[in-house]
Amino acid sequence: MTGRAISAGAAGQGDFFVCDFFAAVPKHDLAAMEHPLFSLSTRPDRRILNYTHNDTEITITPSVKGRATIFDADILIFCISQLMAAINAGKKTSRHLTLTAHDLLMATGRETSGDGYKRLRDAFERLAGTRITTNIATGDQETTTGFGLIESWQIVRRTRAGRMVSVRVTLSDWLYRAVLAKSVLTLSRAYFSLRKPLERRLYELARKHCGRQPVWRVSVETLCKKSGSASPRRVFRAMLREIIAGDRLPEYQFTEEPGDIIAVRPLQVVEPAAAPGPQLAPETLEEARRLAPGADVYALEAAWRAVWDSSGRPALRAPDRAFLGWVRRQAAASE
Repeated sequence: MTGRAISAGAAGQGDFFVCDFFAAVPKHDLAAMEHPLFSLSTRPDRRILNYTHNDTEITITPSVKGRATIFDADILIFCISQLMAAINAGKKTSRHLTLTAHDLLMATGRETSGDGYKRLRDAFERLAGTRITTNIATGDQETTTGFGLIESWQIVRRTRAGRMVSVRVTLSDWLYRAVLAKSVLTLSRAYFSLRKPLERRLYELARKHCGRQPVWRVSVETLCKKSGSASPRRVFRAMLREIIAGDRLPEYQFTEEPGDIIAVRPLQVVEPAAAPGPQLAPETLEEARRLAPGADVYALEAAWRAVWDSSGRPALRAPDRAFLGWVRRQAAASE
């Protein structure tokens, strides 16, 4: 059991949100899709990662168990998906969750054997032990102190065979705020069938950056940095070419273009909308960065679109001005 497990008095039984939404739509938080929070290594990764991109700074410090992996993130995806399903259904939520281990394993395409349960426990330990310091804003707050991907976890019951049956998880305030702000994106269920760490990471980046635009172009150098790969660029390029040739990524097609550029195109509309959403100019996002220093402007944009969507998707004569006005109000409220 982790030394940071929930104590008896940490949260009362009534404070826990019970994960019971069958086949909830998989969703992931924007910050984790934008930045390399998780290790792509299949071996214990004990390196301290310092990552800087534009105005975002992240330091990730692993425990002796190693840094949380991209497969460990399945637990967070499951929790986020359950919380979003509850929010959309108008139910009360909490950052304290009770989940059924078997449901988590089934929903994320994992084995339900004894080894599967053991690997799940190892994943909880890495998630709780990995510490992050960042200036990424979630919701209307900017976190600049260290926190874990999950605050704590606890196996509640075991079967006679020794397998965990029910698990209690407490998410970090940072992640829970992202869920409440709806700073999340839907994932294809085929994501869980991707067995190569880099395949998963490339899909996340495509889903985050390509969206509904016809093509997203990125240099191999930038893609290597944003993926979090520790491989030299020539090795990364070779792995990338192998994945492109395999063409197994759901929803997106990767092609290589002259100038060491990768073009990413959606195979189909991922989240069809009832009507076209407001389009923002690139200059508008740059102005948003100036108005909200340190904030993830893509998370701000997603939160603004969620507000627009929940208000009935009204026609906007000047969407750029409307977005920047909303950003100003959010920045003023957080002061």
